[in-house]
Amino acid sequence: MDSAAAPRPLAAPARASLADSVHASLLAWLMDGHAAPGESLSIDGLARELGVSPTPVREALVRIEATGLVERTALKGYRVARLLTDEEVHALVDARVLLECRTAELAALRVGPSELAAIRATVRAMTLAPTGPSFADYRAYHAADHEFHRLVSEAGGNPFLASAFAVLNGQVQRFRLRRHPMEGVTDADEAVREHTEVLQALEARDARAAAAAMRRHLEEVRRRVVADRSAG
Repeated sequence: MDSAAAPRPLAAPARASLADSVHASLLAWLMDGHAAPGESLSIDGLARELGVSPTPVREALVRIEATGLVERTALKGYRVARLLTDEEVHALVDARVLLECRTAELAALRVGPSELAAIRATVRAMTLAPTGPSFADYRAYHAADHEFHRLVSEAGGNPFLASAFAVLNGQVQRFRLRRHPMEGVTDADEAVREHTEVLQALEARDARAAAAAMRRHLEEVRRRVVADRSAG
């Protein structure tokens, strides 16, 4: 093969690595509460602070916008999103209960061995992951938590419900914003136990138990979020 015609596979990964690195830095900065709700964000200013061009910063903010952590306003650029109101927290959990209890029920009826193994791995990952105090510390925990719910949703076998979950779960980072962000994850033991109960119901192919376990988990998430907000 002519060496002059050989592809150059290293260029794209380097660019992707920079974009991912900027995204990770900005996400951690926001999750750790270093920018106040409603604060305007300067792309040029963030780029200077990170030592990069504005392009990867702009790309990162577009990705983060999908989580609800930042909002883009016409002619004004980006700003940090406000915290969800109590009413919005309840509305979001209500939607998750309706959607995820049904997908857990369906998953119990059709989940396969490889899917169960993947779900089981997320529970183990949550058990082993560090839980704080900064987002850099507990990011792996949140990733495993997200993967658990995504896998259960997809195991249900209904692509429309899975797509609806993906849209709803786009707000997950904003939902996780805390009034005291540097406390880290404070409910890991409870969440792992609740995920384990869902997993056990899936392993038993018990649709009713899977739906009930998922409901208990989400209602406990609601209770803990509300309690955290009241404490703040």
